[in-house]
Amino acid sequence: MANTAQARKRARQAVKQNAHNSSQRSTLRTAIKAVRKAIDAGDKAAASQVYLASVSTIDRIADKKIIHKNKAARHKSRLAAALKALA
Repeated sequence: MANTAQARKRARQAVKQNAHNSSQRSTLRTAIKAVRKAIDAGDKAAASQVYLASVSTIDRIADKKIIHKNKAARHKSRLAAALKALA
């Protein structure tokens, strides 16, 4: 348990920040799943539209340092490869 006022405040802030970051990570996962679902549907035009929206989301979350920039690049690369492989 935090003993000082400063430590108590930091503990309160950590709870808030953790909730915010968790929701952002959830948004990231949802965006990735949306692209995967669009690719599985087989419509390349629709999938590329969803991909562009998801890239924006992935970059935004990486800029906030919720995920590492290399992880963001890896997700984008794999999604782009899957989209390209769609015949």
